[in-house]
Amino acid sequence: MYDSIRPGQTWLDTNGNRIHAHAGSLLHEDGTYYWYGENKERTKPGSGIWTWGIRCYSSTDLYNWTDLGLIIPPVLDDPTSPLHPSQLIDRPHIVRNPRTGKYVCWLKIMGAGEEQLCTVLTADSLTGPYEIVRTGFSPLGMYAGDFDLVVDPVDGKGYYYFERVHSELICADLTADFTDVTGYYSTHFPRRHPPLVREAPAHFRRDGKHYLITSGTTWYYPNPSEVAVADTYHGPFTVLGDPHPPTATRTSFRSQITSVFQHPTQPDLYIALADRWLPRLSEEESDHHDAFHAHYSAKAAGLRPEPMPLPDADTSIADYVWLPIRFDGDTPVIEWHDEWRIEDVTTHRPAEADAAVAVPR
Repeated sequence: MYDSIRPGQTWLDTNGNRIHAHAGSLLHEDGTYYWYGENKERTKPGSGIWTWGIRCYSSTDLYNWTDLGLIIPPVLDDPTSPLHPSQLIDRPHIVRNPRTGKYVCWLKIMGAGEEQLCTVLTADSLTGPYEIVRTGFSPLGMYAGDFDLVVDPVDGKGYYYFERVHSELICADLTADFTDVTGYYSTHFPRRHPPLVREAPAHFRRDGKHYLITSGTTWYYPNPSEVAVADTYHGPFTVLGDPHPPTATRTSFRSQITSVFQHPTQPDLYIALADRWLPRLSEEESDHHDAFHAHYSAKAAGLRPEPMPLPDADTSIADYVWLPIRFDGDTPVIEWHDEWRIEDVTTHRPAEADAAVAVPR
């Protein structure tokens, strides 16, 4: 039994197995937390398996997690299915539509080519079964990379933040059923090329302000995070800088933030959920920002770039770095803790409209 969160240490479920819920998020319903994400248990070098379905766990304390199994299992008999392990399923995000009562899951499918497409599934229950309702599509005609789904807690409207691959970040309005985009969108943080392009957007609200924490584009290698703030979902956003303390290598504690979770009973407790994809790399070995910059700068100039240092990654042993967010005025700050407890984090503000609206089930 755990009684604390220990960032960067191997986290086991109640059966004693390593937790596999990567690049996902948390939902809270009826006093229970649900943690879902990519199941990487079979993603070993040379396996040809990127993700073996989407796994989910439940908990009542955020420390001890019970394995609920694969809520979206792999499709093994059809290599062309977006759910086949060879199709590079990435970044699951699940939200509940307050109008339809449906759970809507978006997946990024990288496939074998250069394009990155979307697959959307729906279910009547958080734990499934899920049915594919859209697949192989490019939102707004764009290749869509890492993303986040957001539901407004007041009016129930949905938003889709995604990386327009190797270009900029997009905020797009979702249709009423959350399975497509309406066509209305805004663009943010345009960059010429990786590693400067922002990916892995994680949205949260506080005091009526909208925050986005993003990552640079350096494959599984960690890099400096960046936080920006706006008064609306569509911005404009003002960049505040790296929420992590300055270090020589600036690798966000060797992790990549995938989402931010607002605690349901401590309204000013926000938890940054991050993956440490390459736990065997030291802080110094993790820093490849300059190599990526040189590679893509040469490519943009029409030169032949040096090959990128991309060894086979054993993400079957990836760990998690969960840390509370402290606020210096309106500026988020993420500090390191070897160990911390939900009960020991002090928050000062009362519950407010940022908390999710309870929707009848």
